[in-house]
Amino acid sequence: MDTATHVVMGVAIGGLATLDPVVAENPAMTQAVMIGALVGSQAPDFDTVLKLKNNAVYIRNHRGVTHSIPFWFIWPTLITLFLYFIMPPLNLFHLWLWTFFAVFLHVFIDIFNAYGTKAFSPIYEKWLALGIINIFDPFIFIAHIAAILAWRFGADPGWTFLIMFAVVFVYYLWRIHEQRKVYKSVHENHPDATHIFTSPTFRWNRWHIVVRTESLMYVAEAKNGYINYFETYPFEPIPDDPVIDAAKKDKNLEAFLSFSPAYRWAVSIEPHGYSVKFIDLRYRSKGYYPFVAIVRLDEDLNILSSYTGWIYNTDTLKRKLTYASSSG
Repeated sequence: MDTATHVVMGVAIGGLATLDPVVAENPAMTQAVMIGALVGSQAPDFDTVLKLKNNAVYIRNHRGVTHSIPFWFIWPTLITLFLYFIMPPLNLFHLWLWTFFAVFLHVFIDIFNAYGTKAFSPIYEKWLALGIINIFDPFIFIAHIAAILAWRFGADPGWTFLIMFAVVFVYYLWRIHEQRKVYKSVHENHPDATHIFTSPTFRWNRWHIVVRTESLMYVAEAKNGYINYFETYPFEPIPDDPVIDAAKKDKNLEAFLSFSPAYRWAVSIEPHGYSVKFIDLRYRSKGYYPFVAIVRLDEDLNILSSYTGWIYNTDTLKRKLTYASSSG
């Protein structure tokens, strides 16, 4: 989920914790648990700092190790110890439990969007991306804001947030049901599909879809129970080609391929040599595919520049590649 949603979830967990007598009967514990919940709800995303290095490192590692099983326990332990040294005597066990819940909930809900996470690493190294909830879901965010306002105007925080979490839980069940309906409909149209990727949108009745068969890929949209097809492409596995093999050594393209399960590729001859471009088919927007990876090589297959990320116009891509070339 987005940062704002994780923040309000942290507040909600801090309010929910007042149902715990150990927390509610001690003002210092109430304050510490609220801080622990807020920090814990953000901690798995501390790897966002990798953006300062470059997109390739960020894309390859975001929601990786910081969301893994060991860090379910490392984050709450570090946060609890920090609070122990700067605040009055606290019940460390209860503080750790509520902070752990904030960390775990962050990781758990990230599984439900299209980006996904390596939540069960190192036991299970594959990305888990269920494609059920949008990165920013207005209903979930507004539900939290409504509960926070109710608390502000006098409602009991524990019961208010417990009811809110119950409503959000039912909402998740409904979204899972809707996604399964879309998946079933697509599978009926394509019984030979080897992969079906769904991505939610801001609108409850609309889903982005990519279908992959042994020979074709379909980019489509499910809307009000109907499947609308946009493009159909031949499914062409990456060949054993000298130009592409050279491009695959680039860190930006490596990051793209580690992240994207549904893409097209193309090789073009340019004045400088060659360009190898990959586009992710899952994020079609207004007829455009903004998530790309491109590698420029000279005639001797030396990498000149590369870029992986979100690009919405050609001029921006040219600037990114020029900057990459000059900074390299």
